[in-house]
Amino acid sequence: MPTYAYACKSCGHAFDAVQSFSDPSLSECPECGGPLRKQYGSIGVTFNGSGFYRTDSRAASGASGSSAPSSTSGASAPAPAAS
Repeated sequence: MPTYAYACKSCGHAFDAVQSFSDPSLSECPECGGPLRKQYGSIGVTFNGSGFYRTDSRAASGASGSSAPSSTSGASAPAPAAS
């Protein structure tokens, strides 16, 4: 079950509450009875594997085409020098 962070708008009391997804949000501060607001923070999600980055999607789409560059002038490129 997820843990939600709440803070009171009146007294500033902050606390965490473990609630089900189907439970309604808390609305009353346990300290002063004032209104509560949910606090949202960053979540720990990482996307691993191919397809999540701009360079991955371009590499994947380029793999299905021909590997030789097309030339419109008809001239061939010089061979690289041997070392």
